[in-house]
Amino acid sequence: MTIDWTDDKAGMDWQELEALYRAAPLGNKNADDLKVVFGNSMFCCFARDNGRLVGVGRVLADGRDCAYLCDVAVLPTHQGTGLGKQIVERLLAMSQGHAKIILYAVAGREPFYAKFGFLRMKTAMAIFRNRQSAIDKGLLSEN
Repeated sequence: MTIDWTDDKAGMDWQELEALYRAAPLGNKNADDLKVVFGNSMFCCFARDNGRLVGVGRVLADGRDCAYLCDVAVLPTHQGTGLGKQIVERLLAMSQGHAKIILYAVAGREPFYAKFGFLRMKTAMAIFRNRQSAIDKGLLSEN
């Protein structure tokens, strides 16, 4: 496996990225929305294996205070190979200099991120568009 890395969004096939998120599985994110969110992200990381998009991640950041690491996704064929770790390491390196780096992890993946030094926040709160679905999935608590 030879991975080619880029942070360049130019020429991205957003349909291919949409398919990666669905396969990962990281949800149904449509190509147009992905183009917007990646376009608004300060840092991006794209991994290709023989030209095929196999892993991605991005960071929303303000350049000084807060960086939010999000949307790390790896194709199932490449999960367990260390690719996700490499994506996170690259994004964290890009985010250095921020006072804090925050992430929102898929439930059950917290131990993976703890290896990078992430700790649980006691004060984190969120508003989700589909509140009940987030509660049902265990992402939000009304307590």
